Amino acid sequence: MGFIEEAAPGGLPVATQTSAMLHRAVTVAFAAVLGIGCSLATRSLDTHQSPRRALISRAHVWMSTDVAAQDLRRGPVLANGFEPGATVACEYVEEKMAGSSPKFACRIGEKDVVKVKFGGTNGEVYAEVAATRLLWALGFPADRMYPVKVICHGCPERIAGVDQANGDRVVDPASIERKYPGHEIREGGEGWSWQELNEVSEEAGGAPRAQVDALKLVAVFLQHTDSKPVQQRIVCADEKKHEDGCSRTLLMINDLGMTFGRASRTNSDPPSSSNLDGWSHMPVWKNATGCVGNLPKSLSGTLADPVISEAGREFLAGLLTQLTDQQLNDLFDVARFRLRPRSPGQGASGFPSTQEWVDAFKAKRAEIVNRRCP
Repeated sequence: MGFIEEAAPGGLPVATQTSAMLHRAVTVAFAAVLGIGCSLATRSLDTHQSPRRALISRAHVWMSTDVAAQDLRRGPVLANGFEPGATVACEYVEEKMAGSSPKFACRIGEKDVVKVKFGGTNGEVYAEVAATRLLWALGFPADRMYPVKVICHGCPERIAGVDQANGDRVVDPASIERKYPGHEIREGGEGWSWQELNEVSEEAGGAPRAQVDALKLVAVFLQHTDSKPVQQRIVCADEKKHEDGCSRTLLMINDLGMTFGRASRTNSDPPSSSNLDGWSHMPVWKNATGCVGNLPKSLSGTLADPVISEAGREFLAGLLTQLTDQQLNDLFDVARFRLRPRSPGQGASGFPSTQEWVDAFKAKRAEIVNRRCP
């Protein structure tokens, strides 16, 4: 039987008109699906190109420096810096300070209020001086911490120190912080997590992977246990703010108080800050082979056991090996690690020599130098 086409109003056969209608229906359906796909792709692209992700993708983490020439005893020379062990007179300022370690605000000049960390049993007083100077010497941006003795006018009794006849209080040991030059960027939230560090892209103008992995390995080396986002900072290194945004973005570690110990779940001071026994017995690597960094995750941390590339290992090894024995001796001596028990909380552990800390540093450095990554 032959197929009989019937004429339809409009002059086209029914079969032809039906075929055209089906074609249009399929075309509309396909366009709708395509539109949804394009919409999703656009949303994904918009997310990828959000201001925060754009900043991080082109961020840097390291700047070239002459490692062997850095004076680790004196530290960064700034107009508002302090000589090692300087006596600094200031007036107590009642101000709520973030964090749980002992600290207070003190006014040195009319517009110069500084953060003072204090206390002989406060590991951060020692660790942060050493950690910030080490990062500075290696080329990683960090705040400046200066070891000082403070004469505080108006300090309340809760601030541990020695009262003077005139009502002042001598606070020693102590350290004063000077922020890294530049202005903080809080686009999309304060600080940055270590997962976001993976978004840094050399193709977008950011740091190469070798430098990114080197920063992760530095965190492992130091046992930077308190790695919640607010402990890291996004900084614009431009000299002046301008409407076009930031031409040079830096990702830096903001708080290095919980270092030179062993990472702990609660970021507790005794095990995690300036603890020679804990730090010296904590291997850099998770396993006998391979390059998984040995950094257990704390409850608030965002970095745990990172995988390090050979390029990252080699980059950091090249920096660390430039440090001389004299520089290492200066580092631990100026940070006054000799005032911190070998195992804080255990009085019988005694107090270490500066050389013991130097030896521990060199042993951990050798772990990095002698490893090869897949």
